[in-house]
Amino acid sequence: MVNEIKTVSIIGAGFLGKLIGEKITLKNYTIRFFDVNPEGLNKFVRRLERKKKRLGISGEVTFHESLSEAVKDADLIIEAVPEKLDLKKEIFSQIDKEAPPHAIIATNSSSIPVSKIESAVERKDKVLNLHFYHPMNTPMVDIQKGTKTSDTIFEKGKKFLEDIETTPLVVNKECFGFVFNRIWHVVKKDCLKIWEGGYADIETVDIAWKIFTGMGLGPFQLMDAIGLDVVYDVEMSYYKESGNPDDEPPQTLKEMVERGELGLKTRKGFYKY
Repeated sequence: MVNEIKTVSIIGAGFLGKLIGEKITLKNYTIRFFDVNPEGLNKFVRRLERKKKRLGISGEVTFHESLSEAVKDADLIIEAVPEKLDLKKEIFSQIDKEAPPHAIIATNSSSIPVSKIESAVERKDKVLNLHFYHPMNTPMVDIQKGTKTSDTIFEKGKKFLEDIETTPLVVNKECFGFVFNRIWHVVKKDCLKIWEGGYADIETVDIAWKIFTGMGLGPFQLMDAIGLDVVYDVEMSYYKESGNPDDEPPQTLKEMVERGELGLKTRKGFYKY
């Protein structure tokens, strides 16, 4: 029997991990956070607890200094570490050893199918892609099976997404980048080519996008918000998968990342903040 999802562990409490945890917490779930870099997380957890109390929401929020403590009573674990396959496999393996047998292990990878990670675990019937989009008020999440994921687990994942008021974007057939992110990859790739080639300023591209779509942010502003290190890692994932030189991210973007110009979180990226 597969237990009802009540406790969710977030492994990797960086920018996106925190946002995912906050979204889930405010829907009455118990949340456990773990990150190898705990700086500022206690303060974040206390802020969430105050917010929950003010809103009359039940379910505790805790931060743990070990992965084993964070997952020991979890029903669902969401891995949200950087977009590096070897790292994700290492984390999945650790979770598999420490989590209860019934627990579902999901990756928030923005491009890598869970089938490429599932070799690291024994519970191959209980793995999923659950890819949350930033900004977090975008009410949709990609959901995709691994090669052996059971229908029961998949339906449980869909119900969980509906319970937290998001629309499950069901991927019927495995693909790199899933649904909207596959479209976003094409947009990013060509915007970066326009920028690197000097064909138009980033401000012009962003203005064009905002006028056409009615969105509040342009592609370069969105990339800054996501984090240029994350953008670079994701684009490299596409490149490694396809082997197509056209998918290789610009060297100029790599140089920005190496200089620590990561966007909003470092107050400098394509724009200054």
